[in-house]
Amino acid sequence: MKTNSIYKTSLLAAALLLAATSCVKDELHDTPHPDTGKITVTADWTDRGDGVDIPASWHIVMGDYTGTETGATHSPDYLFNPGSYTLAVYNPADGITVSGTTATVATADGSFITGIPGWLFTSVQEVAIEADTDYELTAVMRQQVRELTLVIKPAGDAADRIESIEGTLSGAAGTLDFATGTHGTPSEVELHFTKITDGDDAGKWTATVRLLGIAGDAQRLTATLTYAEGNPQPTSLNSDLTSALDGFNDGKTAPLTLGGTIAETPGEAGFTGEITGWETVDGGGVDAEM
Repeated sequence: MKTNSIYKTSLLAAALLLAATSCVKDELHDTPHPDTGKITVTADWTDRGDGVDIPASWHIVMGDYTGTETGATHSPDYLFNPGSYTLAVYNPADGITVSGTTATVATADGSFITGIPGWLFTSVQEVAIEADTDYELTAVMRQQVRELTLVIKPAGDAADRIESIEGTLSGAAGTLDFATGTHGTPSEVELHFTKITDGDDAGKWTATVRLLGIAGDAQRLTATLTYAEGNPQPTSLNSDLTSALDGFNDGKTAPLTLGGTIAETPGEAGFTGEITGWETVDGGGVDAEM
């Protein structure tokens, strides 16, 4: 009888010790996922250009996880093993595809990239995940598309007879690695100029495009001017915009407007034109003296 009592007492003590040990172990866990980490990501859209809306949805990629969010905060029902990760966040934008951290502008007809892509925002950060930890992360979204407007003031007797100005801009970025900020794939974008018919800028011609940035060693405007009744014959316009667009890849929230006057060179078919003195028009307007 005494031996049986001692045995029962030992079993009870062992059980109490095990229960106490389990309680201590549970108390040492800070989360319901002691072996993994969990993230919550909030997108910060503060740094946007005037008139640019917050995108309707955004994507998040981290390790093997991908998700889409329509609200301000994304809290995936997914747990991450301890380790180092790259968190990439971006929004769907018309005319732009994203693979990894590389954004690519679509081609309009196989030759030129589209000049009216949607507004792309991106964010990249390195995240170190530890077990038994919750992370509150902020993705500061950076605007990656900038608006460019060119304003041309024709000169000479034939200026009033211009019916159209169609051209291209070379050296536009076709790709952007937004993890490194590297703009690549120099491409051409079409420019369709329209005539300003009223106000202080009446008689000037303007074209606006949206660019992922500039790339390559040079940016050049090449255009053709056509005239009423074919008189004079179509003439060409060539202009180096490399210096004027220096720094274009910075400060993308601010639209850039450049204005220039065609320097007339008489010729048998009218004139060929060149603009050598592009000037930045403050405030995004087109009423600066050119």
